[in-house]
Amino acid sequence: MTDTADQAVERLRSALRDAGIVLPSLRVDPVTEVYGGHNTLVDLGSCNLDVAARLAAALSGREGE
Repeated sequence: MTDTADQAVERLRSALRDAGIVLPSLRVDPVTEVYGGHNTLVDLGSCNLDVAARLAAALSGREGE
């Protein structure tokens, strides 16, 4: 089963939260949402340098460095 755009964003938000990361601007892109389907984009938004560093560490498996 394929997630809806909102479900995908919530799953991502939850996974990021579990890693101690909050992207305050995370959302479904409203422009591409109009077209729906697999062309809908997720807008990750902006984050500060600390969040960017924690996100990079989490993605590379080096959490807590």
